[in-house]
Amino acid sequence: MDSSALDILAGSAFFTPEEQAELLVKLPLLAKQAGDSLDDDTFILALRQMRLAADSQLLTRDVFGHNPLLIDVGTALIVSDEMGMRRAAMLAVLLHAAVRVGVIDSSTVEKDFGTDVARIIDGLVSISRLYDKNPTIESENFRNLLLSFAGDMRVILIMIAERTCLMRQLSSLPAENREACEEFRLRMAGEAASLYAPLSHKLGLYRIKSELEDLAMKYTETEVYYQIKDKLAQTKASRDKYIADFIEPVSRKMAEAGLKCHIKGRTKSIHSIWQKMKKQRCPFEGVYDLFAIRIIIDSPPEREKPDCWLAYSIVTDMYQPNPNRLRDWLSIPKSNGYESLHTTVMGPEGRWVEVQIRTERMDDIAERGLAAHWRYKGIRSETGLDEWLTSIREALENADDDRELMDRFKMDLYKDDVFVFTPQGDLYKLPHGATVLDFAYSIHTNLGYHCTGAKVGGRYVRLGYVLRNGDQVEILTSTSQTPNQGWLSMVTTPRARSKVRQALKEIEARQASLGREEIERRFKNRKVELDEGLMLRLIRKMGFKQQEQSFYQRVAEGKLTADEVIEQYTALWNAEHGIFPEGESDSATGHSAAEYRQHLDTEVEGTASHDDSTGGILFIDPHMAGVGYKLARCCNPVYGDNIFGFVTVSDGIKIHRTSCPNAPDLRNRFGYRIVPARWAGNAGGHACPVTLSVVGLDDLGIINNLTSVISKDEHAKLRNININTHDSLFSSTLTLLIDDTSRLNSLLKKLREVKGVKQVQRL
Repeated sequence: MDSSALDILAGSAFFTPEEQAELLVKLPLLAKQAGDSLDDDTFILALRQMRLAADSQLLTRDVFGHNPLLIDVGTALIVSDEMGMRRAAMLAVLLHAAVRVGVIDSSTVEKDFGTDVARIIDGLVSISRLYDKNPTIESENFRNLLLSFAGDMRVILIMIAERTCLMRQLSSLPAENREACEEFRLRMAGEAASLYAPLSHKLGLYRIKSELEDLAMKYTETEVYYQIKDKLAQTKASRDKYIADFIEPVSRKMAEAGLKCHIKGRTKSIHSIWQKMKKQRCPFEGVYDLFAIRIIIDSPPEREKPDCWLAYSIVTDMYQPNPNRLRDWLSIPKSNGYESLHTTVMGPEGRWVEVQIRTERMDDIAERGLAAHWRYKGIRSETGLDEWLTSIREALENADDDRELMDRFKMDLYKDDVFVFTPQGDLYKLPHGATVLDFAYSIHTNLGYHCTGAKVGGRYVRLGYVLRNGDQVEILTSTSQTPNQGWLSMVTTPRARSKVRQALKEIEARQASLGREEIERRFKNRKVELDEGLMLRLIRKMGFKQQEQSFYQRVAEGKLTADEVIEQYTALWNAEHGIFPEGESDSATGHSAAEYRQHLDTEVEGTASHDDSTGGILFIDPHMAGVGYKLARCCNPVYGDNIFGFVTVSDGIKIHRTSCPNAPDLRNRFGYRIVPARWAGNAGGHACPVTLSVVGLDDLGIINNLTSVISKDEHAKLRNININTHDSLFSSTLTLLIDDTSRLNSLLKKLREVKGVKQVQRL
């Protein structure tokens, strides 16, 4: 391709001179990577369409000032060079901006570039629109994002490539609006670590996964990142020598055995080393396996497995293996296509060394992920990943809560597989941690529905038994068995969870229908006219706000009798129509008629609220009605504090102060789980624990003076006190119970006035 063709795009005024120079370097690389899959004429036509988008004045730079078309070129290079995808994926990346701003349409793309390209662009454009609304994914957008994931697999790979390209360029911040950009960079880094790195892992892109984790850590844990990076640089020479000493005799033995191979050593990623330091609770120097040795064999397809096992025997004959560290992904590859033999051996100087053994083909798949697997298999998808995407679709159809769906999805990304057998010898693959109930549902929905347990290896086990590799499982059923709420805690796969939820909804709907029929029949027998509006108000008054079905369920289960309902319904009708003497209290409420009507209005129009046994009333996001809450112990909020709610995975809502030390981390990493909350009513005399730090002169009697001030305050109770002294100063931590910030502030003022006290602050 001649240089004039490259000037088509680089000549646009949308690019700065520096960006034009960068384009003239990257575009020839892109053309070279495309090879025979993309002819010059098609590439030039794509550049012309990009030029139209550049000159349209419809494209905008992001908050960091990045040129979107230059990012697209960088993304296309990653897609081709590091993922091994060619024509359709490359063209989709280059053209999607032009489609998004409307300078060309999908029909034009389909006509000039093909249906394949147009389909990928549709997915990319829908995802771009999500990010236009919000630069990082929040819970309200997550369902739509997953729907995009559940389409063409290449859309996911391109998204990962684009995020990798962006993360590589986040090191510098613009001078203007620096603080906002810094916050945005932290959120992008958090999303890269929590979503895109796990996705890369699931799709076999291990090199990109490690890079994203390192880049995210660079911005979220900057100090630790550079400490480890510096230590790696300092130990590089000795590490390289050790690797060379390990490799040399192994290479010689491999050659003697007639194996053609090359051996290389690689240092573990900074993020991986940091995780080991935390897991093993040791400093950098205590991490014994900082690197891994990779043996890559040049072997024909029919000799791959025998050659890998031969290499394994050579290595383990030379060095003592750790029997607990053998990982055989040759016999049964991972769902993302990964094949390799892993073992850990005792190397020279008594140091453990991880050794990975694979062929050239396996290494290509390990480095480039699914795209390379497709190239070898001649297909566009993998059975295991098709099942995974199908499970996502099922979860989308049946999920009640986007937050829970997001958590489940992220957890599922890193799961490894277990393999179990039916009594007939059929092999099934399930995620690590799957139970008997998951297995039953994976075979057939009806089998899961009536499952009572299983026989594993000849012994009876319960529904929640966690399956292990090699288990032979016979599912036991009963026609009288039906799902219950407890099953949700026993299943881990999205398919089983969605099927259980669906069954529970159907059971609840049937019970509610029976309860409604019971109420209507008893009303008719008692000759009481049933007013639907009045019944709805009664249901809300009885505590079933927006949960009409739960009310009728209670009736069907016998926990609420029809006679009780009729009595309360009649009392409510009388109160609304004033049919009891003025001044006489209604027996059902204890209020006069006027008070009762006012109470009814409040009930109907009130915001969703939660009552807690430890404090006053909180108003929380109405969508969270019915979910219990607790006051967070890390910051101990008191009535009057500015607060927010954080939705936990299994413990309801935790209420935190906005000044909580954990608040920034919660917002950065889990912004989608933050819900608004505020105090309502009054404190009501419900005391909450508060911790105070007091520093002062170590004078005789000062502690007595402090405790005397607290004991005289009728609204505060001292629960605990710890005292330390050093160099004529004392520091004390006081824990007391108090019910209101105004009373707390008054007490703080009194404590600061105690002679000898230098500082009093709330922790």
